[in-house]
Amino acid sequence: MQTAFHDYFTSLKDKNIIVLGLGVSNQPLVRLLLQYGCQVTGCDRTPREKVDATVLELEAMGCQLRLGDGYLEDLRGDLVFRTPGMHPGNPALEALRQGGAEVTSEMEVFFEVCPCPILAVTGSDGKTTTTTLISEILKASGKKVWLGGNIGTPLLPLCPQIQKEDYAVVELSSFQLMDMRRSPQVAVITNLAPNHLDVHKDMEEYIQAKTNIFHFQGPEDVLIVNADNAITAPMTGPGQTKRFSYTGKDKTSVWLEGDRIYRNGTPVLDKKSILLPGEHNVENYMTAIAAVEGLAPDEVIRKVAESFGGVEHRIELVRIKDGVRFYNDSIASSPTRTIAGLRSFPEKVLLIAGGYDKHIPYDVLGPEICRHAKRVYLNGATAGQIRQAVEQCPEYSPGNPELVDCADFTDAVLRSAKEAADGDVVLMSPASAAFDQFKNFMERGTYFKKLIKEL
Repeated sequence: MQTAFHDYFTSLKDKNIIVLGLGVSNQPLVRLLLQYGCQVTGCDRTPREKVDATVLELEAMGCQLRLGDGYLEDLRGDLVFRTPGMHPGNPALEALRQGGAEVTSEMEVFFEVCPCPILAVTGSDGKTTTTTLISEILKASGKKVWLGGNIGTPLLPLCPQIQKEDYAVVELSSFQLMDMRRSPQVAVITNLAPNHLDVHKDMEEYIQAKTNIFHFQGPEDVLIVNADNAITAPMTGPGQTKRFSYTGKDKTSVWLEGDRIYRNGTPVLDKKSILLPGEHNVENYMTAIAAVEGLAPDEVIRKVAESFGGVEHRIELVRIKDGVRFYNDSIASSPTRTIAGLRSFPEKVLLIAGGYDKHIPYDVLGPEICRHAKRVYLNGATAGQIRQAVEQCPEYSPGNPELVDCADFTDAVLRSAKEAADGDVVLMSPASAAFDQFKNFMERGTYFKKLIKEL
């Protein structure tokens, strides 16, 4: 068993630990704390009659549950594990701090006790694909890789299995990073654009959260940023800073010249070798190439590029029916994501757009829809904002593109399928979060695929 891991949890024995949020990622943490003799209170806003059976199993193991309304009232503890979905400034957390509690998170403790090097990726767009690419390249190089974080797998309970010669590759959201006090050996910021402003008080707070990924690095560590992004371009880490650029090689480590990606003047990968569609995926490969420098040979990068088919819900080809191609891009919960999706196709698409309102601007999306869509099926809370962004665009003329108001997501999908003709592309890329009609973007994407496969 890893010494740092064992020592940390042994030090918590008999302490009163509060775990906020009892979703899939925190349940293994609760079990771990109970195994080390901690007094654990698990808190979740879901009422008892609606929680999963796995939550009640935690109670049987000795966890005290606080469920439903009032789950945050009158809490007292020594250590609090914050769920990423809860703002660090939440009044309940402030009260706990004032009462002497330390606030941390599953991911922050993982950074503290993980025995192997950590490569971490954040940004507004491209996080999951870039994280997965880095992992695939390292694995193809013969290394043992632990993939997790915001991408889905809780890594802290797995620490006893991780060896110092392994590599951990993690995706980090702004919510995970907001109060992080540790940084990885290799930190990547893909790009930054307005996002999650329904949770963050403003854009400044969102950017500050993202930059926590490198604030605590040392002189031997590496930061990788996008030189083409106005927000990330000026950033410099405490150690070495590498920049990648799609538009030129000035002061960058990785760049695109013609149809070829170069690293430090050496050609690494041809664009045409990349199986994933879209220019944004060329940028994702540039990011990954910078991250794995010195860890993977170039021939392995080329092999992965030629074989890696992508991550679910990211411009995922679902089906070809009667000559119509249906793509699931449910991950696109912001305008910049959808813009990348629209630009991935040479033809004008039938776009399914709209969803939960994260209070981010949609004006940049209007011109892209006019250029890349011939019909838009609007649904959800942001339908009106997307319509307005298109209609106010100088390139728009009534019917070009055609804007179709739909009752809900199901109506939008079925109408698009009914009206699509041979040769069309139907792209479900909502430019909005899923929470108005679904639990998350994965559920939305899975439901889309179910509807399409049932046609």
